[in-house]
Amino acid sequence: MPHAASLLLVHPPGHRADTLVRLLEGAGHHVLGASGAAEDALARCAQVQPDLVLISPAVAGPPSALELAAQLLRRGPVPSLMLLTGSADSRSLLREVKLPGAPLALVSAQASDDELLAAVDLALLQLPHWRRANEPDERFFAVTLDLLCFLDFSGYFRRLSPSWERALGWTIDELKARPFFEFVHPDDRDRTLAQNKAVRGGGQARGFENRYLCKDGSYRWLRWSAAPDTDQGVIYAVARDITDAKQVEAEREQLIVDLQSALAEVRSLREIIPICSYCRKVRDDDDFWQHVESYVAAHTGAQFSHGVCPSCYERVTAADSPD
Repeated sequence: MPHAASLLLVHPPGHRADTLVRLLEGAGHHVLGASGAAEDALARCAQVQPDLVLISPAVAGPPSALELAAQLLRRGPVPSLMLLTGSADSRSLLREVKLPGAPLALVSAQASDDELLAAVDLALLQLPHWRRANEPDERFFAVTLDLLCFLDFSGYFRRLSPSWERALGWTIDELKARPFFEFVHPDDRDRTLAQNKAVRGGGQARGFENRYLCKDGSYRWLRWSAAPDTDQGVIYAVARDITDAKQVEAEREQLIVDLQSALAEVRSLREIIPICSYCRKVRDDDDFWQHVESYVAAHTGAQFSHGVCPSCYERVTAADSPD
């Protein structure tokens, strides 16, 4: 007999929904709530992460009951799902949406209470096996240094590795709550949205770079690799924080500029300079004679400040003193 589980019921409000809540709680399970709309169910699952979700085919959409199941399974860590349906072609519909291999039970909407509870127990019995099968993936997501994510075609993050919190300061829930482009630097948004559109159309992102907003108001440079899963309506992506490398690159480029400027000044003085042996004026390229300081100032970035050397000082003061 499986242990008691936390359940979320996705069912239109009314007598039947109330009856199901009493039935499940009477069997020892904890019903976290009942949602009458698919969007509300998605929001609740993001907050409470139930062990099992029971979905009625009559739930108010969009999305539809099947698409709701598919979206919940894509999010991960994925709750086990129960699709309550009386449709004869439900299994073929499930194959069409290509749900991942998590525990998913099908039971008729007209099933008896005992049949429903038995189906719930069966789904819960499968849950530990599914979780163990997915533990390596979960562990990889938890310890990776890169920024891993699943991004819905709708433009929202559906899953992110904990490394996102360490890199940007936002919580996972905060990152999921807003469209991804709101975190992108305004100057990078147009090309980021263009790249996202290309990936959704079947392309790939290779080495794409943009800046993401941190919670403290600063920005970090990220380099992306991404590919789409059109059947699932999701983009699988990995980003690497290259902010430090960008800073080193900027400093190196500035150093090159400074060295090139210094080299240009040295080259301008490297040639033979004609200078008068008497007045010490220098002849320039146009055959004009000018003072040394005028010539140097014109060919370099140097500036002169005038003073008197010791020998000249002695000579001038000696000439001014009385005999």
